[in-house]
Amino acid sequence: MRRLVALACFLAACAAQKPHPCATPSLLSGQLTLATQNEQLWAFARYLYDALGQRIRLQEMGFYQNKSFTHDALLLYTEALVYEIDHQDHTCKKRALRVDFHPMAVPRNASLLGQAVVGSSSSPGQGLLVNTWTGKLPDNAPYVVTVTEFGCIPVSTSYKTRSFGWMVTSFFNNVVGISDPNLLNPPDFCQDALDEEPVDFFSLFHTN
Repeated sequence: MRRLVALACFLAACAAQKPHPCATPSLLSGQLTLATQNEQLWAFARYLYDALGQRIRLQEMGFYQNKSFTHDALLLYTEALVYEIDHQDHTCKKRALRVDFHPMAVPRNASLLGQAVVGSSSSPGQGLLVNTWTGKLPDNAPYVVTVTEFGCIPVSTSYKTRSFGWMVTSFFNNVVGISDPNLLNPPDFCQDALDEEPVDFFSLFHTN
C-alpha cells in the first residue's frame, strides 16, 4: 500500500513539473505532410533525420501550383550539398545548399502556449500528452511548434513565410533511430554528378 501511495505521489510530481524547451532525438525517421496557407503546395514525405552528421533525406511526392511532382533529396549540410536522386534512371543532380543546419528543437526563448492531450485522457493509452510553444524566428517570422511531453518528438510545426503564408508540417509514424544509415549517403551512381544551380530548402518541395 505504501508503495502505491509513493508511486502516486511520484506521478503527481512529474505531472506538476513545468514543461521546458527541448531537442528532438538526434536520430529520427518517419513521415510528414506539408501544406501551405495559399494552397500552392502540398507534399507527403518520408524523412530521415541525423543531427549528429547533419544529414536529412526526403523522399517526397506532392502538388505544386496544381502540378504533381516526386522528389528524392539528400541534404548534406556539412558539405553544403544537396543530391537530387533519380533511382529509375540512375542519375543525380548535385547542388550547393544555401542554408545552415538547424536541429529540430524547441528554441530556448520559446513561450509555452499550453499543454494538452491529443486523443482522450479517459483511459491509459488513449491519448498523447503534448506541449505547444510559440515565438519568432531570427527573421522575425512567427512560429508555433508542438512536441510530445515525453521524448520531445515533433507533432507539428507552423511558421509564416513570405512566399506561401503559413506553412504547416505534421509528423507521424516517428521512430527514434534510423534502420538503414546507408540511405544517408549518396548512391554510387552519384559520384559523377555534375554541379547544378544552388538550391534552398523550400525549392526541395517544388517540381524538379
